[in-house]
Formats: sequence, structure tokens, C-alpha cells
Amino acid sequence: MDTACELTNGPGAPASAATRQRLDQTLLESIAAGDKFAMQVLYQRHNVRVYRFVLRLIGNPALAEEIVGDVFLNVWRHAGTFDAKCQVTTWLLAIARHKALSVLRRRPESQLDEDMAAAIPDPGESAEAVLDRKERSKLIRDCLAQLSPAHREILDLVYYHEKSVDEVARIVDAPKSTVKTRMFYARSHMAKLLAAAGIRGS
Repeated sequence: MDTACELTNGPGAPASAATRQRLDQTLLESIAAGDKFAMQVLYQRHNVRVYRFVLRLIGNPALAEEIVGDVFLNVWRHAGTFDAKCQVTTWLLAIARHKALSVLRRRPESQLDEDMAAAIPDPGESAEAVLDRKERSKLIRDCLAQLSPAHREILDLVYYHEKSVDEVARIVDAPKSTVKTRMFYARSHMAKLLAAAGIRGS
């Protein structure tokens, strides 16, 4: 999955993002040297992000957990092959996507499980706010489920994982022009679906 690691960090990247990237790279260097504690730290930092991404692709929580374990086992074995020109999260999501698609190819009957893809509640929210957010989230998930897998994946990477077009292109292994086209049609279709569901300004 090294093909996903050709993206350089832009000079305009926020300092906090650059700091997080340096920490991840340092952790990977330690992992490559056999540091198990560094592996635990990297896992704690990114396992939820990777799990949510995989779950949206395959819709099976137990299988998603298996794949996440597989992803980090791959990281443990191949940390030394990481190309520091790209973001660690881009590398992780590219590995996760590759493994998830391999599973889907073996299990074509897999469907997106809407209920299990629900966002984890924020304990700081009031009961009313949680209810409103859950209702809104369900409507949004229902709309997302009506998109094609390719369009759903693009929106997931751009909006949930905050990946740039360059990064998405590397993760899905497609030209930037293709990513831009998919994003345009996905956003257009999603806007219509949200409007029909009574959600505006999203």
C-alpha cells in the first residue's frame, strides 16, 4: 500500500496537524525498531478512525474489528516501509480500504448496516441534544446509504476523515480528476436527498 504515500505535506499545513504527523512518524520509526509501546500508542490514536472507516465500507461490526486488527498487524510488520512523504492516517486508511475491499470481494452479499454505523454519542451533550443529533444522524445516514458505494466512500473520506483530494486519490487509487468528478456528483445527489429529508444547509 505504499502507493498511497506519495503526498508531501504542504507548507500551509496547520502547526497542530504537522505536530501530529511528526508524532505519528516518530511512533512508526519506533515500531519499525520493535517498540511495542509505540505500537500501542499508535493504535490508541487511530483505531477508532480506522474502525469507523471500515465499518462504513462493510457494515459488519465484528468483521470491521477483525479488519482493524489486521491493519495494525500489517503496520507492526511493515512500519519500516512507510514513506514519510505522506500522512500516516492516509497510509492507514489506504491499508484499511484494501483489506475491506478484499473482504467485500469474498462476501458480495455484505450490506451497509445503518444502525451500527451510528456516531458514538458525546457524553457532554444533553439528552435533548443527543436525541436531536441521533435523529439528524439517522436521516443523514439514510441519505448516504442511497448513494453509490464509490460516492459514499468519497464523502466519508472528505468530510469525516478530512482528507484532501490528493489524499483521497491515493487512498482509493484513482486519478484526482476522477475523485473531483465523484465528489461533485456525490455532493449534488446528497444535497437533493437531504433537502427531500428536510435537512437543509448541510
